[in-house]
Amino acid sequence: MRLRERVGSNIQAIRRSKGISQEQLALVAEVDRRYMGKVENAENSVSLDVLEKIAKALDVDPSVLVAPPR
Repeated sequence: MRLRERVGSNIQAIRRSKGISQEQLALVAEVDRRYMGKVENAENSVSLDVLEKIAKALDVDPSVLVAPPR
């Protein structure tokens, strides 16, 4: 699994486990909802700045978003 896929998968899994919609996450992270969807689907890579915003919005350490699956 490529890192881009791992990050997208981790974001999606954490978001779903917290019962947050993609639109809500995008709003809190201050990114476009369409972009968030593309990040989750590994269509776009994410900058470190945006990764940090998403992690903050999910209330997790950024390292969790790049961690290998368990």
